[in-house]
Amino acid sequence: MIRAVWLIVRKDVTVEVRSRELAYTTVFFAISCVLVFAFSLVQEGRAAPGVGPGVLWMAIMFAGNLALGRTFERERQSETLRALMLVPAPRPAVYLGKLAGIVVLLTLTEIVLVPLVALLFQAELLSHPFWLAAVVLAGTFGFASVGTLFAAMLVRARSRDVLLPVLLYPITVPVLIAGVRATVAIAQPDFDADIVRFWFALLVAFDVVFLTLALWTFEPVMTD
Repeated sequence: MIRAVWLIVRKDVTVEVRSRELAYTTVFFAISCVLVFAFSLVQEGRAAPGVGPGVLWMAIMFAGNLALGRTFERERQSETLRALMLVPAPRPAVYLGKLAGIVVLLTLTEIVLVPLVALLFQAELLSHPFWLAAVVLAGTFGFASVGTLFAAMLVRARSRDVLLPVLLYPITVPVLIAGVRATVAIAQPDFDADIVRFWFALLVAFDVVFLTLALWTFEPVMTD
């Protein structure tokens, strides 16, 4: 199973390195979202406290939705998803491989987004880099774990571009709230590790629940 997951991730990374379609599109879209929020929310060179973390997470979720849709659209066009389902490996390996590829892509996008948000909104996001990386990675994993399942389910639906955010955003609202609250606590001048630890633990709990449910439902859903 581990070998199958690795082969799927390597395939996605190889295709992306050759085309750079998803990386350029996702990063450009995320930067555009941040710039739009910056022009509307930053007044006289300053933004309201707590705005920066909220903008960061909104940009991550919008970019993640775009990446999920484009990733599985590429699989649909080349009929690769059908071939992946015929691979002599456990079906959850296909899900985990696609999930890992999405997480890698979003992580690269976040490396660009975090300094940009910190600069434009004057948010002290980089004052505690370890906690910030842990929170952002945990939130990204929770969002991607649900998004990968829904994107695979809707890959052949005609209105998949509309249905994906409609299904994805309401379920991942707890992840968004926990991620924003943890990031706001990290950016506070009087840093409180206990508050950050609480929200981070909540994110990890959501990750475990979402991943377990996705692994449990992926095979029957894709088989049907």
